[in-house]
Amino acid sequence: MKKKKTKKVKKIAKKIKNKIVKKRIPKKQSKKKLTKNNIKIEKKIDNLRIQKNNEQKPEIKKIKKQETAKKEYKPKDYIVYPKHGVGQIQSTSTKTIGEIEVQCYDIKFEKDKAIGLLPINKQHHLRPLSTVNQLNKCITILKSRPKIKRSMWSRRAQEYEQKITSGRVYDLAEVVRDLNKGDDLMVDQSYSERQLFEKAYERILSEFKIVMNLSLEETQKKLDKALKRNLEVRQISNPEIKKKETIETETPRPTE
Repeated sequence: MKKKKTKKVKKIAKKIKNKIVKKRIPKKQSKKKLTKNNIKIEKKIDNLRIQKNNEQKPEIKKIKKQETAKKEYKPKDYIVYPKHGVGQIQSTSTKTIGEIEVQCYDIKFEKDKAIGLLPINKQHHLRPLSTVNQLNKCITILKSRPKIKRSMWSRRAQEYEQKITSGRVYDLAEVVRDLNKGDDLMVDQSYSERQLFEKAYERILSEFKIVMNLSLEETQKKLDKALKRNLEVRQISNPEIKKKETIETETPRPTE
């Protein structure tokens, strides 16, 4: 009897243990149910992502740039040719080059006192004169501090030459500002520096003169004021210029 009771007690104890373990450990879901649930969750997440993407980043269609119409210059129009500076179109003419007729602009450059020919199909090299606002910005550039570069002069000279031949007004203003020496222009500058300065200065001066409708003296005063150059003081301070003036006045005229 005792053995039977012990066996029954052991069986009951095992059943109780199994029940406790089953309560603690959850039943494993079948693979089929898991896969179905996962698929549903993934679909929901994808739908949310699509909605967010549509809300935040809508599709932007690229619009093709409209082709700008080529500007046709007329006679008596002032233009800027990068290699020669400001010029005026005199007329249009047809020239035969290698048995081909080519329409050209006849451009007069006052500084060089020469007339140049440019084919009309290459008029993209030309640009119209700057506006008053652009020239006012040039004056602010001239008034600003020069950028001092410590590289070799040959390299700097190439950079200045490229800026001058680019034809852009702001580049010309930068060259004039950087090579400007104030009242001691003749003393502190080398020959090549002075040459580049004068080239850029004359080009910007001719453009200012035409756009602002001023005389040569008035435009010079305006530019020199921005550059803080005083020509009268410079002439008085230089004894060499004084000597030349006195020699010219004292030289007697030849008698017949």
